[in-house]
Amino acid sequence: MLYRGFTRSVAVTALLAVWEAAPRLGLVDATFLPPFSEVALAWWELALDGQLADNTAASLTRSLSGFGLAVLAAVPLGLLIGWYRPLAELLNPLLEVFRNTAALALLPVFVLLLGIGETSKISIVFYACAWPILLNTISAVRTVDPTLLRLARSMDLSAPRLFQKVILPASVPTVFTGIRLAGAVSILVLVAAEMIGAKAGLGYLINASQYNFAIPQMYAGIVTISVIGVVFNGLLVALERRLTSWRLPPTH
Repeated sequence: MLYRGFTRSVAVTALLAVWEAAPRLGLVDATFLPPFSEVALAWWELALDGQLADNTAASLTRSLSGFGLAVLAAVPLGLLIGWYRPLAELLNPLLEVFRNTAALALLPVFVLLLGIGETSKISIVFYACAWPILLNTISAVRTVDPTLLRLARSMDLSAPRLFQKVILPASVPTVFTGIRLAGAVSILVLVAAEMIGAKAGLGYLINASQYNFAIPQMYAGIVTISVIGVVFNGLLVALERRLTSWRLPPTH
């Protein structure tokens, strides 16, 4: 565990060192890729004057709202579709159509129907997050180990008890894979949505900085998004480990 953390630190440090050195050595144009130290200074200035906190709060509110609603809706629906075959056959044509329709391709539709306010941004995040969660949950139910199912049925478990005692616990890892994918999607899609008609948010900050040619501030916004993504994924991984700790072999 310590070795893994050290390796990651070395990789990140090497990346930052290359970022710092490349513009200063003239390998890239410092106008378009300023040294990391300038970006860090711009980040600190944004943090001091409150812009970073305000825009980050706006983005997190939208992102977590859409993501949370997607989890609440897609997990139960995915469990139901995966378990109940007639419902799966009924909805499969719709699933095939919408799963192959990119969320950002529908952004103009969401804006036209819901306006450029908070509702459209939360809705597009909800739509984008729902699909990886839904599809992974359906797959989780359908790919439960047949041996477990045969063993449970040999014990004369009722359908509800079979679902509760076997299907749900066995599905958790795959469901969480979908949730982690959705966590990354929630931030990426939101940033793109905030570049259209938003007055706050990290996407707005990046877009406005680029428009005003404040390049260090633009990169500061990008770095902030990356850090949020890493932290969010780490939290989801920790939650998954907590919920699936029963699957781990005992340590002595």
